[in-house]
Amino acid sequence: MLQEQQVKEAIGNLNDPFLHKSLLELDAIREIKIKPEKKHVSVKLGISKLNTGEQLQLQQEVVGRLKSAGADSVGIRFEELPQETIAKYQVESSADSNLLSSANKTTFIAVASGKGGVGKSTVSVNLAISLARLGKKVGLIDADIYGFSVPDMMGITKRPVVRGEKVFPVDRFGVKVISMGFFVEDNAPVIWRGPMLGKMLNNFFQEVEWGDVDYILLDLPPGTGDVALDVHSMLPSCKEIIVTTPHPTAAFVAARAGAMALKTDHEVIGVIENMAYYESKKTGEKEYVFGKGGGPKLSEELNVPMLGQIPLQQPDWNEEEFAPSVYDEQHPIGKVYMDIAKQVAEIIPR
Repeated sequence: MLQEQQVKEAIGNLNDPFLHKSLLELDAIREIKIKPEKKHVSVKLGISKLNTGEQLQLQQEVVGRLKSAGADSVGIRFEELPQETIAKYQVESSADSNLLSSANKTTFIAVASGKGGVGKSTVSVNLAISLARLGKKVGLIDADIYGFSVPDMMGITKRPVVRGEKVFPVDRFGVKVISMGFFVEDNAPVIWRGPMLGKMLNNFFQEVEWGDVDYILLDLPPGTGDVALDVHSMLPSCKEIIVTTPHPTAAFVAARAGAMALKTDHEVIGVIENMAYYESKKTGEKEYVFGKGGGPKLSEELNVPMLGQIPLQQPDWNEEEFAPSVYDEQHPIGKVYMDIAKQVAEIIPR
């Protein structure tokens, strides 16, 4: 039969749904009673808010864990945590989950481009997933609020969950994702002015429960418009990666995004050249469909490293886990993204 220590181990790492701290950390396991002959365990737990849907969910998780640990039946009583405990951890929880808090140690990486159509969102998605494959804790904000595409690219069909006053991002391929696409019905157009867009972006930083993340990638809209300016003002210490195609004109336009980053004290950590070439599977010959030299020229102009050149090739689609823009780790382009992710992790280690 279960012992008291085993009960604590089984449920101690469950979090209070509003303070986002573990039951053990909150000293919230107030009482444990065990009836060995009936294999019955009863516990009294302290939580920050009583009689909520979150309490019911926690109750179900506790029952499930204790039954899995060997109990035949479980009884639970809830009481409110002491006010001093709630007050203490509310402040800490708020600081932890607010990405704009000075206490937050997350590294921000904005993926930018001078113009649309260069594959910036594809780069953002696959770089985020590759960092997660390296064991990093990663979030991805689809900050292209007019042209959101990340949920479709990653094959996300779920919506974020709202618990209490926080929105919980959708987890896909080990990446926590938030996007305007989750809050728009039937692919409706977004007809908003700059201040409203800024407010939505601010909500992504402050109202979403990100938890502990090493990197937050931001898929910025192309160019140097309102949203890009908001990101630069909200995140003074953000790093940036500039995406371009090999065409000289694309690289020339992308240089504007790099110049904007430098003027706002953002550090450009590298350039990625997308659609660099097409390689024939039969002959191995490379065709430079969109020209040649734009990426290296841009990296030289910005005095930053060339992180990678990504060829033209479609991902292998998996019908069971459909994600039309995600490359498998063993796919040739997936390996290129892994190499880029390793470089990023070396440049800004976490």
